[in-house]
Amino acid sequence: MFLAAADNAAWCRAVCRLHGAPGRLGPRAWTSGRRTPPLYPDAVTLSPDAVAADVLAGIDTEAAGASVKDSFARLDLAPHGFDMLFEAQWIHRPAHPPAPAPSSDASGGPVWREADGPEEFARWLHAWGDGDGSGPLTPGLLADPAVTVLGGWTAGPGDGGGPVAGVIAHRGEGVAAVGLSNLFAADGCTADAAWAGAVAAVSARFPGLPLVGYEHGPDLAAALRHGFAPAGPLRVWLAR
Repeated sequence: MFLAAADNAAWCRAVCRLHGAPGRLGPRAWTSGRRTPPLYPDAVTLSPDAVAADVLAGIDTEAAGASVKDSFARLDLAPHGFDMLFEAQWIHRPAHPPAPAPSSDASGGPVWREADGPEEFARWLHAWGDGDGSGPLTPGLLADPAVTVLGGWTAGPGDGGGPVAGVIAHRGEGVAAVGLSNLFAADGCTADAAWAGAVAAVSARFPGLPLVGYEHGPDLAAALRHGFAPAGPLRVWLAR
């Protein structure tokens, strides 16, 4: 749980930094005094000892859409004007020898590789669901050495094809794990095929490191089918 929360805070910070909101990293929470981009919290707790003041003092609680990721499901922010948006589970997959990523040559499925430049990243975003590229993820992520954008592609580089599955792998500084986020399946690719390909592709690039993240609902069930185990609850709170 601690590894997953630490990497997730670093990932949120990486995305928010590209939007001019790098925030402040403290001993018990990461917080941003500026509103963060959509889908990204204004604070992430890093310790089960964090209290409401650790997050509320560092964010703009009056801003529409202000949110807090309560990494250890310990906070009660209802008296402070927040409603619980959802609950989820941190997930952890121990390090395993990397399995070969699915290959179109062998199975007819997608080939997993990194997005090659802004044009392929734009196609990755479109497949993920950001049709016009106005969402929180920007091409600046490609220049971040801690970030690897992977897609399961049905066509080769430069031929106009797009991914039918994808994932972002993030290695936070000083964190002995790789965080997975934004995992998706599209255009007829099944969730199980996307999880299998993503796990194999990320494990091949980061051998010897466990994989972490968080999920809920059907995505949590898919993760558990592919070697992950629940590592503890979290909550996301949204200002009224």
